[in-house]
Amino acid sequence: MGSRFKINTNNLAYIAGFLDGDGSLMLQIKKRSDTKKGVRFMATICLYQDTRHEKPLLWMRKVFGVGYISRRNDGMSELRINGFKTIKEILLLLQPFIKFKSKQTKALIEACEILSSVNINNLSKQQIRRIVDLVLIIKKENYASRSTLNKKDLYRILGLTP
Repeated sequence: MGSRFKINTNNLAYIAGFLDGDGSLMLQIKKRSDTKKGVRFMATICLYQDTRHEKPLLWMRKVFGVGYISRRNDGMSELRINGFKTIKEILLLLQPFIKFKSKQTKALIEACEILSSVNINNLSKQQIRRIVDLVLIIKKENYASRSTLNKKDLYRILGLTP
């Protein structure tokens, strides 16, 4: 299966470098009352830039044809891309060029593989435990994480404690 993104190598290298320096990879567990499990998983690539210089974000959104740009109150703009299949496909393209976020990239690709292949209600306990491990890998490698949840907390949220 080929990529739906047709991007030249120079552009991939530039975007990967931008992600390494001014981006973040996230795998979040969001509480939701409208789901059977009471939670949902969300994978995100987020690229940041001063709003006065947001042209690279607009260009990257155009290159990928996905995501949305928002302007924050602090003078920053961000390009957010969500969706397990989309994230996995983009990260597989960027992976050869990523230098500093390689652990997060590998973890998020694996999580997206699991989460795009199985409905959340049909995830096995083993798959849920693996996703928790991947959440913690990404969290540990991120520059600043506001979350104070640990493995035990995540297991409890996901119904894996006795």
